[in-house]
Amino acid sequence: MLCFCYGSNMSLARLQNRVPSARCVSVATLVAHRLRFHKVGTDGSGKGDAEETGNSDDAVIGVVHEISDEEKPILDRIEGLGSGYDLKQVEVITSKGKLTCLMYAATKVDSALRPYHWYKEHVLIGASENRLPSEYIARIETVEAMDDPDTSRTELELAIYARRERA
Repeated sequence: MLCFCYGSNMSLARLQNRVPSARCVSVATLVAHRLRFHKVGTDGSGKGDAEETGNSDDAVIGVVHEISDEEKPILDRIEGLGSGYDLKQVEVITSKGKLTCLMYAATKVDSALRPYHWYKEHVLIGASENRLPSEYIARIETVEAMDDPDTSRTELELAIYARRERA
């Protein structure tokens, strides 16, 4: 399965922690969408969404990952398929042309939500490791985030990067 990832799953460490088969195919752009952090997370914070705007000047930059068909049900469960995200087929633009991919699109949104700092960090790490344009990364950096009241969850979420550094 080709999956267009635009939020925390841009981080290969995060995605492979969920589905080990994941491998990066290409950086890609999804036109007529904008990155929002308004998807209602089960933890009460905002998660990423590539919101369709219909405006050709809007674009979400992300990463196309290939995931084994056997692991897709795992990712569907983690992403909350059917209870927060639906799958949507999209056409993205890569340096080698267009690709048709699946993407998780938010179905439950609340524009008052903000992401936790650790979630925003996953997104920034993924954006940096995939060398997304600096102005796009700068826009993500301006997103207002909040502290997670569950400090152990923060440590757990970011521990995957410490494990990678030691390996």
